[in-house]
Amino acid sequence: MPLIKRRRKFPIRVEDVMSSPPITVHRMTSIEDAAKVMLENKIGSVLVVNNEGVLEGIVTERDLVFAIANGKVGKGLPVYMIMTENPVVVNPGTPVDEALRKMREINVRHLPVVSEDGKPLGMVSLRDVIDVIATFISILTS
Repeated sequence: MPLIKRRRKFPIRVEDVMSSPPITVHRMTSIEDAAKVMLENKIGSVLVVNNEGVLEGIVTERDLVFAIANGKVGKGLPVYMIMTENPVVVNPGTPVDEALRKMREINVRHLPVVSEDGKPLGMVSLRDVIDVIATFISILTS
């Protein structure tokens, strides 16, 4: 007998699992200071915004490895020089499974969650999605 008899839909949206408020830096923040923000907040990426607070990019641990390997650290260079510009984003109402599909398709672990006007609202990470899956597995096996 199957564990789950029929397919059920769980309307879990990004807004239900995202980290909020978003951790941001200005595009002119130094690479070193962006790394410090990530370390202090125990996060793997930081959102880069312009003067109006609109998302321009994302800096991830991978970007920092690139910066170190290419001698860009220690020179006070602005973070916009290593950020991923115009990252793929989701909105708060995006279903979690769609966000996960996007992450797999573009091989990333973080998706910025933005408002209609492009301002960051939060971040959904692979870890956030795994936490939801682990919770469901725990419920189903209890």
